[in-house]
Amino acid sequence: MFDRVFSAYQIGESWESRGRTVTESDLVMFAAFSGDWHPLHTDREWAQKGPFGQRIAHGMLTLSLATGLMVFKPGIVLAFYGIDRVRFVKPTYIQDTLRVHLKLIEKEEKSSGGVLTCAMTIIKQTGDPVVQATIKILVAKEL
Repeated sequence: MFDRVFSAYQIGESWESRGRTVTESDLVMFAAFSGDWHPLHTDREWAQKGPFGQRIAHGMLTLSLATGLMVFKPGIVLAFYGIDRVRFVKPTYIQDTLRVHLKLIEKEEKSSGGVLTCAMTIIKQTGDPVVQATIKILVAKEL
Protein backbone atom coordinates (compact mmCIF):
# COMPACT_ATOMS: atom_id res chain seq x y z
CA MET A 1 0.00 0.00 0.00
CA PHE A 2 2.30 2.74 1.22
CA ASP A 3 5.52 1.38 -0.21
CA ARG A 4 6.42 3.78 -3.04
CA VAL A 5 7.52 7.37 -3.43
CA PHE A 6 4.86 10.04 -3.98
CA SER A 7 5.20 10.29 -7.79
CA ALA A 8 4.57 6.54 -8.23
CA TYR A 9 0.94 6.78 -7.09
CA GLN A 10 -2.02 7.43 -9.36
CA ILE A 11 -5.45 8.73 -8.31
CA GLY A 12 -7.96 5.87 -8.41
CA GLU A 13 -5.56 3.09 -7.37
CA SER A 14 -6.99 0.72 -4.78
CA TRP A 15 -5.71 -1.98 -2.45
CA GLU A 16 -7.14 -4.59 -0.12
CA SER A 17 -5.25 -5.94 2.88
CA ARG A 18 -4.92 -9.43 4.25
CA GLY A 19 -7.45 -10.49 6.89
CA ARG A 20 -7.26 -10.39 10.67
CA THR A 21 -9.73 -12.08 13.03
CA VAL A 22 -10.79 -10.17 16.15
CA THR A 23 -10.45 -12.21 19.36
CA GLU A 24 -11.74 -11.88 22.88
CA SER A 25 -8.14 -11.33 23.96
CA ASP A 26 -7.98 -8.31 21.64
CA LEU A 27 -10.92 -6.70 23.48
CA VAL A 28 -9.49 -7.43 26.92
CA MET A 29 -5.98 -6.21 26.05
CA PHE A 30 -7.33 -3.06 24.39
CA ALA A 31 -9.54 -2.32 27.40
CA ALA A 32 -6.54 -2.72 29.70
CA PHE A 33 -4.29 -0.60 27.50
CA SER A 34 -6.81 2.19 26.84
CA GLY A 35 -8.65 2.14 30.16
CA ASP A 36 -11.96 1.80 28.31
CA TRP A 37 -13.81 -0.88 30.29
CA HIS A 38 -17.28 0.04 29.03
CA PRO A 39 -19.54 -3.00 29.54
CA LEU A 40 -20.53 -3.01 25.87
CA HIS A 41 -17.01 -4.35 25.25
CA THR A 42 -16.21 -6.24 28.44
CA ASP A 43 -19.38 -7.53 30.15
CA ARG A 44 -21.10 -10.36 28.27
CA GLU A 45 -24.28 -10.28 30.40
CA TRP A 46 -24.69 -6.51 30.14
CA ALA A 47 -23.97 -6.46 26.39
CA GLN A 48 -26.51 -9.24 25.69
CA LYS A 49 -29.24 -6.86 26.87
CA GLY A 50 -27.93 -4.01 24.69
CA PRO A 51 -28.63 -3.01 21.10
CA PHE A 52 -26.18 -5.53 19.55
CA GLY A 53 -27.07 -8.59 21.66
CA GLN A 54 -23.42 -9.29 22.42
CA ARG A 55 -20.09 -7.61 23.11
CA ILE A 56 -18.59 -5.56 20.30
CA ALA A 57 -15.05 -4.39 19.65
CA HIS A 58 -14.13 -0.84 20.61
CA GLY A 59 -14.28 1.47 17.62
CA MET A 60 -10.73 2.60 18.31
CA LEU A 61 -9.60 -1.04 18.52
CA THR A 62 -11.07 -1.63 15.07
CA LEU A 63 -9.16 1.39 13.73
CA SER A 64 -5.98 0.23 15.45
CA LEU A 65 -6.28 -3.24 13.94
CA ALA A 66 -6.73 -1.61 10.52
CA THR A 67 -3.44 0.25 10.80
CA GLY A 68 -1.74 -3.08 11.51
CA LEU A 69 -3.17 -4.47 8.28
CA MET A 70 -1.73 -1.65 6.14
CA VAL A 71 1.81 -1.63 4.75
CA PHE A 72 3.82 1.39 5.95
CA LYS A 73 7.28 0.94 4.46
CA PRO A 74 9.99 2.58 6.58
CA GLY A 75 11.80 5.34 4.72
CA ILE A 76 8.79 5.81 2.43
CA VAL A 77 6.13 6.62 5.01
CA LEU A 78 7.17 9.74 6.86
CA ALA A 79 4.08 10.13 9.05
CA PHE A 80 0.45 9.24 9.57
CA TYR A 81 -0.93 12.64 8.58
CA GLY A 82 -4.54 12.37 9.72
CA ILE A 83 -7.91 10.72 9.66
CA ASP A 84 -11.18 12.45 8.81
CA ARG A 85 -14.89 11.64 8.60
CA VAL A 86 -14.69 8.46 10.68
CA ARG A 87 -17.98 6.58 10.84
CA PHE A 88 -18.58 3.31 12.66
CA VAL A 89 -21.33 2.02 10.40
CA LYS A 90 -21.75 -1.54 11.77
CA PRO A 91 -20.48 -3.33 14.85
CA THR A 92 -17.36 -5.50 14.89
CA TYR A 93 -17.93 -8.68 16.87
CA ILE A 94 -15.53 -11.16 18.41
CA GLN A 95 -14.56 -13.62 15.62
CA ASP A 96 -15.19 -11.15 12.79
CA THR A 97 -12.38 -11.14 10.23
CA LEU A 98 -11.47 -7.66 9.07
CA ARG A 99 -9.84 -6.39 5.87
CA VAL A 100 -8.97 -2.84 4.86
CA HIS A 101 -9.89 -1.48 1.46
CA LEU A 102 -8.17 1.75 0.38
CA LYS A 103 -8.73 3.90 -2.69
CA LEU A 104 -6.44 6.84 -3.49
CA ILE A 105 -8.62 9.91 -3.99
CA GLU A 106 -6.19 12.82 -3.74
CA LYS A 107 -2.49 13.70 -3.85
CA GLU A 108 -1.01 16.89 -2.43
CA GLU A 109 2.64 17.91 -2.63
CA LYS A 110 4.25 19.26 0.51
CA SER A 111 7.75 20.58 1.03
CA SER A 112 8.60 17.56 3.18
CA GLY A 113 6.98 14.96 0.91
CA GLY A 114 3.54 14.28 -0.46
CA VAL A 115 0.22 13.58 1.22
CA LEU A 116 -1.82 10.67 -0.11
CA THR A 117 -5.52 10.86 0.78
CA CYS A 118 -7.39 7.57 0.68
CA ALA A 119 -10.99 6.55 1.18
CA MET A 120 -10.76 3.73 3.72
CA THR A 121 -13.37 1.07 4.31
CA ILE A 122 -12.86 -1.63 6.92
CA ILE A 123 -14.93 -4.62 5.91
CA LYS A 124 -15.75 -7.88 7.65
CA GLN A 125 -16.03 -11.39 6.24
CA THR A 126 -19.65 -10.82 5.19
CA GLY A 127 -18.56 -7.96 2.93
CA ASP A 128 -20.30 -5.44 5.18
CA PRO A 129 -18.40 -2.24 6.00
CA VAL A 130 -17.81 -1.63 9.69
CA VAL A 131 -15.82 1.61 9.44
CA GLN A 132 -15.58 4.28 6.77
CA ALA A 133 -13.07 7.11 6.92
CA THR A 134 -10.60 9.18 4.97
CA ILE A 135 -6.93 8.74 5.88
CA LYS A 136 -3.92 10.84 4.96
CA ILE A 137 -0.38 9.50 4.80
CA LEU A 138 2.76 11.60 4.30
CA VAL A 139 5.19 9.78 2.00
CA ALA A 140 8.64 10.61 0.70
CA LYS A 141 9.07 12.35 -2.65
CA GLU A 142 12.17 10.31 -3.37
CA LEU A 143 14.47 7.83 -1.68
